[in-house]
Amino acid sequence: MVGVPESHTGWTFVTNHARVLAAIADNPNIRIRDIAARCRLTERAVQRIISDLEQDGYLSHTRDGRTNTYRIQPDKVLRHPAEAGLTVASLLSLLVQDETDRSRESRVPSPSLVDVNDAR
Repeated sequence: MVGVPESHTGWTFVTNHARVLAAIADNPNIRIRDIAARCRLTERAVQRIISDLEQDGYLSHTRDGRTNTYRIQPDKVLRHPAEAGLTVASLLSLLVQDETDRSRESRVPSPSLVDVNDAR
């Protein structure tokens, strides 16, 4: 799979549930095998995560032959009290790039890091 980063050890900022949700948001017809490769998880782990997301109403799917089409509930509020009021859509807006942004980023060099004091 093109563009898949190498595996990573140690902590990260994004949970596996958020990664799976972002992969589905990027392609609602994505296969579990492809989600697993993209997120560096086993297929069984992806199945469990999808099941968690479906049980709590963040995600649903319809089956058409051998293909699943996933539907994310963008207005569903995130679970943790620290994110009270934030929706799935707001999370995904940070994690999923628009196709136009991707093509532009492939042509334009990425900007240098901004000093923390400049960001205020």
